[in-house]
Amino acid sequence: MGKRYDQLQPDQIAFIGDQHVYFVGTAAPGARVNLSPKGMDSLRVLTPTRILWLNLTGSGNETAAHLQLDPRITLMWCSFTTRPIILRAYGNARAVHHGDPDWSSLKPHLPDQPGARQIVDVTIDLVQSSCGFAVPFMDFREDRPVLQKWATDKGPDGLRDYWDTRNRETIDGLPTGTEANL
Repeated sequence: MGKRYDQLQPDQIAFIGDQHVYFVGTAAPGARVNLSPKGMDSLRVLTPTRILWLNLTGSGNETAAHLQLDPRITLMWCSFTTRPIILRAYGNARAVHHGDPDWSSLKPHLPDQPGARQIVDVTIDLVQSSCGFAVPFMDFREDRPVLQKWATDKGPDGLRDYWDTRNRETIDGLPTGTEANL
């Protein structure tokens, strides 16, 4: 049976820090639900009720658009190693773009990653843990270097062009707010 908490517990924060992958779920009214895997060194727990994650450039930008219309978000981690647990953090979030006033105060909390498109600032109002008995054992080998190399090779101007041509709208045609990055 799952357990509920109003904030992350110390052992849960440590668990999050040990994970190599997490999942982000968002939805906007009338739009498709988005569920994205995230990895690399892109997430920080600031407090038991606040998480920041660096939204790196990718083929889509659903999360940023969804959060403008409905700030609800779910983050999920599951253990692929010895401790069988699934951990979900529910709350509200906002996407902070390069041009937003908060960017400069939030960015130092996160690693310097090429292709950083937005910072997602999450306020947690519910944490749920449940068994991960059905999650398979899997071994982590390494992070894929492809996204970092791609973003580095594009350079700042190439990334801005990519955001302008590929990240301004979702698959449902919703605006992502990416013009703040340009």
